[in-house]
Amino acid sequence: MRWSDLDRHWLRWVLLAWVTIAAWFLWQRWNAVHWLALSDTDDNMRLMQVRSWLNGQGWYDLRQYRLNPPTGLDIHWSRLVDLPIAGLFLLLKPFAGAVWAERLAVGIAPLLPMGVALVALSVSVRRLVAPLAWPLAVAFLLGCSSTLLMFMPERIDHHGWQLACLAWTVAGLADPKQARGGLAVGLSSALSLTIGLELLPYCGMAGAIVTLRWVWDRGEARRLAVYGATLAGASGLGFVVFASNANYAMRCDALTPVWLSAVVAGGALLVGLSALRIDRLAVRLVLGLIAGGALAAAFATLFPQCLSRPEGVSEELARTWLNNVREAKPLYTMPWRTILPIVTGPIIGLLGALFATWRARRSPSVVGWAAVTLFTAFAVAMLFWQIRSGPAAQLLAVPGMVALAWIVVPWLLTHRSVFVRVGGTVVALLLLSSTAVSLIVQRLKIDPPDNRTKVVLRAGARCGSLPALQALNRLPKAVMFTHVDLGPRLIVATHHDGIAGPYHRNGDAILDVHHAFQGPPDQFREIARRHGATYLLTCPNMAETTVYRARSPGGFYDRLAHDQVPAWLTPVALPKGSPLKLWRISY
Repeated sequence: MRWSDLDRHWLRWVLLAWVTIAAWFLWQRWNAVHWLALSDTDDNMRLMQVRSWLNGQGWYDLRQYRLNPPTGLDIHWSRLVDLPIAGLFLLLKPFAGAVWAERLAVGIAPLLPMGVALVALSVSVRRLVAPLAWPLAVAFLLGCSSTLLMFMPERIDHHGWQLACLAWTVAGLADPKQARGGLAVGLSSALSLTIGLELLPYCGMAGAIVTLRWVWDRGEARRLAVYGATLAGASGLGFVVFASNANYAMRCDALTPVWLSAVVAGGALLVGLSALRIDRLAVRLVLGLIAGGALAAAFATLFPQCLSRPEGVSEELARTWLNNVREAKPLYTMPWRTILPIVTGPIIGLLGALFATWRARRSPSVVGWAAVTLFTAFAVAMLFWQIRSGPAAQLLAVPGMVALAWIVVPWLLTHRSVFVRVGGTVVALLLLSSTAVSLIVQRLKIDPPDNRTKVVLRAGARCGSLPALQALNRLPKAVMFTHVDLGPRLIVATHHDGIAGPYHRNGDAILDVHHAFQGPPDQFREIARRHGATYLLTCPNMAETTVYRARSPGGFYDRLAHDQVPAWLTPVALPKGSPLKLWRISY
């Protein structure tokens, strides 16, 4: 193979690399595929959403009727991410049968956005660094541990597709061609917002950067116009095609009429700004600030309910549940064993982007590098708001990492000493990709997980396993009162219905479960009767149960844990070694 082939046929080689990596991950995680090990509640709910649609539930009806029956639970997602999962299932079903088609579909589906992200990152470094630099982007993405988790088999929630959109946003910001760059940023932002609002701050920052390019250089007007028109038009189309019936309400947690109006108005303002022929930079800056201020003021006036928490939950639900969600906490509240592997890559990437911007200060690529540097700095700052920003921050660090490696590695490879050429290159790549830090942290005795944490993790994994839950299918279909975090897994693995899942629009059902387990026994019985539950299913030592016991000593669940079982609960035998406990409720 000649070096020129890596440039001329780069897309072919990137796709080959993606297929190879995807095959490796499928082989590595085949046990999870075999046992349908959807460990995250959102992955389980996504699968139920796809199942319900394929079984005849309406396209715009996203309620999950097997939780909190008969009314069901309102899920705020869109169906956009359901499409590849359903498509893979229908494609594989004639060859593998329904059971294995589903397992293969949820194993393969998360690898599709990884391929999209790999192509986008390769495009970015080819534009910013060098045409032959794309293999480094592929290699460095494999060192982004938090990002890769979003692309693993069975991780069918929407985060992988949103990261793929983010990667194309970077490619658009780095594009020297104005119309194409504006189109890429606008379209990727619109797709991300259609999927969900998790990356709304990044979409806003991308729009601000495109606007700043126009402020700095009036010649960027075409980029701004195409971006504004694409963002508004594609968001509107995404809403019409994918918004659920429930998302036509004036809510703040999805692409509803609230955010759609803001996005369309913002896009229209940017198109209007781009049409102005103003030569003075200061005037363009003032006009940009006025447009942004007017949009913010109108949003605050029309939708004041969205100025606080977008979830719109009650104080009690926030205090007892939402405020305690681990991924919504800032990075600095985490142990060092968690902090270092997440933050090292983004810091290296930011330093590399800053250096590349300074190095390109007299070349046309400086504008693209400045845009990517601002975006990377914003991602690092977001880590100090919520740890869930880690995958995005690591993804955005890749161009900066590649820029540093493109300087260091060629120098090492031309060194006279073979030890420096080989060993030095390996060490440099491990350090620049932050892989070295992850390897070192695993071996350091810092913040080691205590025995109690290990017990909790083991209990959650065992209780959610397919063999443990499918043993319940020998019983006739019933409503089982169980933990909030076990509800989505229960309805995936069995034919039974549950009460609640960890979804903020259903605060009453979540609070009912909390009140039932933490209150007196008679209160539990009354709440269970109201929900039509005929069985009580528990998972001892699950993380959620430790919260019940800590917050409410002497409460219903704490009494159960101490074998103080009321007379109206009759034990139901489960297979030997089952991690679950089951009782029949008498009324």
